[in-house]
Amino acid sequence: MREYLLTLCITAAVTYLLTGPVRKFAIVAGAMPEIRARDVHREPTPRLGGIAMFFGLCAGLLVADHLTNLSVVFDNSNEPRALLSGAALIWLIGVLDDKFEIDALIKLGGQMIAAGVMVMQGLTILWLPIPGVGSVSLTQWQGTLLTVALVVITINAVNFADGLDGLAAGMVCIAAAAFFMYGYRIWYGYGLESAAPATLFAAILMGMCLGFLPHNMHPARIFMGDSGSMLIGLVLAAGAISITGQVDPDAMNLFAGSEKEAVHQTVPVYIPLLLPLTIIAVPAADLVLAIVRRTWRGQSPFAADRGHLHHRLLEIGHSHSRSVLIMYFWSALIAFGALAYSVNSGAMWIVLGIMALSAVGLLLLLLPRFTPRAPHWAEQLLPPRYRRRNAVDESGEDTEAVAHGTGEDGGAEDDAAEDDTERRTPVAVGVSGVNGATAVGPRSRLLEERGAGTSR
Repeated sequence: MREYLLTLCITAAVTYLLTGPVRKFAIVAGAMPEIRARDVHREPTPRLGGIAMFFGLCAGLLVADHLTNLSVVFDNSNEPRALLSGAALIWLIGVLDDKFEIDALIKLGGQMIAAGVMVMQGLTILWLPIPGVGSVSLTQWQGTLLTVALVVITINAVNFADGLDGLAAGMVCIAAAAFFMYGYRIWYGYGLESAAPATLFAAILMGMCLGFLPHNMHPARIFMGDSGSMLIGLVLAAGAISITGQVDPDAMNLFAGSEKEAVHQTVPVYIPLLLPLTIIAVPAADLVLAIVRRTWRGQSPFAADRGHLHHRLLEIGHSHSRSVLIMYFWSALIAFGALAYSVNSGAMWIVLGIMALSAVGLLLLLLPRFTPRAPHWAEQLLPPRYRRRNAVDESGEDTEAVAHGTGEDGGAEDDAAEDDTERRTPVAVGVSGVNGATAVGPRSRLLEERGAGTSR
């Protein structure tokens, strides 16, 4: 575990330290596209953050190769080299797109080629654990097609989620943490060395995201761009492919005891097939909804719009930061819920806990629909947003009510209307915040832009 933590820390440190110089390079190179209708930031922000993330990946692999326990991964498997080859190719395509905005079909072809490069070097799905059937061996063509499909879907799911500051990096970091815990349990719990590459990939991926997040949290100083989003999507897919298609379920020796016990014991065999899907459940759902929505409108599936999940959170009244945190919450709930179920599938408290947290998540989604007002005696204990504007002053008189010539109830209604008007007043475009970025504007501006232009 210490060597994994060392690899993670070095990857995060290299990514963090390189992001600042990369930002300056992106500004000089002109990798700062103009504001589009679908964008939620106010001023041009440099891209190419994937450059720092790629060098963080290289540093993590280099350090792991020189550590006593992790060097075995490089000696017994060619998967780290396969990952580096595919990552280098997808990273170059992303850098070109961040600078020159290449066609979507060209990017799709590059993603398939990168997946093919990894397959040629041995990073492919060899068999699938099917419940009720067992392990099903795949032919070379079946394994290749399934591997390429999983890589392309994961890359585009992460790319679609990269719409708010810190959203994609944070969600992938949560996914990598869940995947690391699962891979580490398979390797050391069951003694399967074939799970070691996936565990290493997850640790490095966490380091890449954690090193980049301080620069990318709202207000973002730099965006990862396609060079970063496609890169972390490919690394996440590589870990899922490695632990799903390379680990032999029969080697776990789980098939013992009664049939009922065998069903519960073999849950860890089937979880590798489901865990990658649960990890990217939120961005994958966004991807599917986007394709259906655009096709229904007669548009290309690659046409941009403002209908993504994070855009909808902004429209219903959530702030930029709260929207990101809500997406974090749902990603963590799904990923770690599946992980907990794989550890103890027979525990009812896990199911009840997931249901309770889901109810909390739904309540968080509906928060903008409620405007609670605290009683006068509790106003000093609450944030200003929940205080009445017609608060009683020291003399005991209702100052706001006197000013408006109304009673207490009428003043409260007027003040609530004024407060709502102030919250919805559009902020002038070009007003800068910290580090050249500002929070997203109010709902009215988003609705106008949504009807006026195209977007992601």
